[in-house]
Amino acid sequence: MTDVSHPQLSETVAALLRDRIMSGQLRAGERIRLEQVAQETGLSITPVREALLMLRAEDMVELQPRRGHVVAPLSRQDIIDVFAVQGDIAGELAARVAAGIGPDQLDDLRAQHEKLRRAAQARQVGRVEQLEFEFHRSINRLADARKLSWLLRAATRYTPTRFYAGNAQWRAAMVADHEELLAALAAGDPVAVRPVMARHFTDGAERLVKHLDGLGIWSG
Repeated sequence: MTDVSHPQLSETVAALLRDRIMSGQLRAGERIRLEQVAQETGLSITPVREALLMLRAEDMVELQPRRGHVVAPLSRQDIIDVFAVQGDIAGELAARVAAGIGPDQLDDLRAQHEKLRRAAQARQVGRVEQLEFEFHRSINRLADARKLSWLLRAATRYTPTRFYAGNAQWRAAMVADHEELLAALAAGDPVAVRPVMARHFTDGAERLVKHLDGLGIWSG
């Protein structure tokens, strides 16, 4: 077991727990045991404790007397709100890209999308997860809006990416969304790009809410 703490280790643990909370694997009121998480991840207690402090600051977990850290309440509206913010910011960034994207940049995005399409067709969940992240990161970088991109990164921490990448219907919708997005970018049409990108996120909210409805996890 690793005994040396590092900010990246606590970030990794926080991301793992955040993903489980958002996908319903961990439910409101459920206790998170430091020792259990440390054993599962092969880390010492220190980065796990630091991760839980981060999640407390995000209102993802609460510290309760005699119980320790428990998952904080989560509602349908929380999901809708988080994804609406993601869609608004991502739509603005994509609109800025559409206003000035060049042929070489567009070709690079198309090449990335083709890799992603093939990975989705082959059901390579881990690769889809990574390539989807890289595709959107490339668009955000082209927007040349550092603070807005940072805000989007902060908001998308709450996206359970493995849940989506493992869903066949989402993979098909993702490919279609990207193709429509690339067409709007190629046309240099910021007005058309914005709702396409925003819908990519609102669709994600609808799928996640439906999934969580099925699990019956809502606390409010």
